[in-house]
Amino acid sequence: MLSRSEARKVCMTCLYQIDILKQNKLDVQIDNVLKENLEVSNDFVKEIVEGVDSHLEELDNLANKYLKDWHISRLDKAGAAILRMAFYELKYMDTPPVVVINEAVELAKTYTDKELAQMINACLDAYLKEE
Repeated sequence: MLSRSEARKVCMTCLYQIDILKQNKLDVQIDNVLKENLEVSNDFVKEIVEGVDSHLEELDNLANKYLKDWHISRLDKAGAAILRMAFYELKYMDTPPVVVINEAVELAKTYTDKELAQMINACLDAYLKEE
């Protein structure tokens, strides 16, 4: 069984792959991407990946609203995936906000760079202050 931190890493990987497939105008089968990245089905991962995919425009608009002088399209694909899944989790799931932000920042520190991790932290914090 995956921990939530491990599950979020799988979510990021799946969302990254889906973004690459869409960018290359390839057929995207979310179930296939999930099966490639999970040994055992995981409802948490499935909910986030499918949720981000179905609410992509809304999540990107939120990110663009709170990214100071930036646009989500300028982020690397890993950073964009992390930000989208954090916004989805904050908006549609019952995870405590402090957990969502901490997990997003830790993923960003591992898979992007320090500056992007700080930007993600600031963006999510700004969103929470308005909510």
